[in-house]
Amino acid sequence: MTGTTAEAPPTGAAPAVVRPRGRGTELALLVPAVLLPVLGHCAAGLGRTGTVPAGVLGHGVGLGALALLAHLAVRWRARHADPLLLPIAVLLNGVGLVLIHRLDLETPGDRAAPAQLVWSALGVTLFAVVVLALRDHRVLQRYAYLSMAAALLLMIVPIFFPAVNGARIWIRVGGLSFQPGEFAKVLLALFFAGYLAAHRHALAYTGRRAWRLPLPTGRVLGPIVTVWALSVLVLVLERDLGTSLLFFFLFVTLLYVATGRTGWIAVGLLLAAVGAVAVGWLEPHVHTRVQDWLHPFASIEAGEGPGQLAQSLFAFAAGGLTGTGLGLGDSVLIGFAAKSDFILATAGEELGFAGLSALILLYALVVERGFRTGLALRDPFGLLLAVGLSTILALQSFVIAGGVTGLIPLTGMVMPFLAQGGSSVVTNWIIVALLIRLSDSARRPVPAEPAP
Repeated sequence: MTGTTAEAPPTGAAPAVVRPRGRGTELALLVPAVLLPVLGHCAAGLGRTGTVPAGVLGHGVGLGALALLAHLAVRWRARHADPLLLPIAVLLNGVGLVLIHRLDLETPGDRAAPAQLVWSALGVTLFAVVVLALRDHRVLQRYAYLSMAAALLLMIVPIFFPAVNGARIWIRVGGLSFQPGEFAKVLLALFFAGYLAAHRHALAYTGRRAWRLPLPTGRVLGPIVTVWALSVLVLVLERDLGTSLLFFFLFVTLLYVATGRTGWIAVGLLLAAVGAVAVGWLEPHVHTRVQDWLHPFASIEAGEGPGQLAQSLFAFAAGGLTGTGLGLGDSVLIGFAAKSDFILATAGEELGFAGLSALILLYALVVERGFRTGLALRDPFGLLLAVGLSTILALQSFVIAGGVTGLIPLTGMVMPFLAQGGSSVVTNWIIVALLIRLSDSARRPVPAEPAP
């Protein structure tokens, strides 16, 4: 009799694998991720000039095309990837373009939004290249030492170029400039993950003890400590202490994940505190930032007007709960760093505490999905790489948000995706591409073994 019942699989055959859905959800989330920045673009123009900006259509089409390109790459090569990572990245990048465009309205002679859109396009292109070309993330473990050498080279080169705003972290050739340290942090995360994954069993063997903390043998721990120390030393010479702090906590976090020993967290916090105090007293550039943090209104009391941190605090206070509205704030008074280091102050003033909280939650969600991806992976290298990349985003977001709100001293870093900076936005798109590739491996269903 004819029916609709499917024929049972032959005895001993593995059952068919049902791929989990996710690409439809991703595409549906990309629609508001593109529309919200377009609406913000319109709101900024209406709030500032009373008219809809002339380039809003091109802005929306460009951002939508980039989102579609990234989605097609993921749909083709990473069908099982986490569906939230790409929409959140597109939304954060779009909000950053809106905030930079809004500040461009205050500085007609210094327009940064068009250049940032070009850098964003380059970042999405590299995102697609990574997703399409990297079939298996475990291949990257073979290039751990090459990544280490490239990272050290990228950090050393800026020493031979002139300092910019007190730090030697830029390479300028003609009208083109980029920050090599942004790319170095991804390469060092890859090296730390590869080395610790390869020596995880040796790290479990403890030799001597220091303050009741069992230490691995020097032969195993020595090379990675040497690379970390060299990278931090170079960054201190460049006065890029924000990135050196990031590298330090990245190293300690991955060492803790690889060994499972909580003592490394305590040692890391102790060493970080000692190093911060020493550098804060001995390095004039850092000492000035510490004094500004301790006394943000000292320049006002001296009759010199508010400094950058004071203006940032005023912007957050003016924003209140719901904000002044896009285009209606005064965060441009912060000065030359309003579009980079202090871009979060514009968000806090014009979007209010509610909008700022939403942005922080988006960053937290990306970090959470990254950690979840690492825990779901079945190989140590993938686990450490996912945790390392997520830790970079988490530490960078915390350090910047804490600096502009007066929680900790300023470090000179930029908020991922939001702030002006071509090197930063390109690097962040590469990080998201690697997390998507890792999540595809973590979420890919494993075929059941044949029945005996």
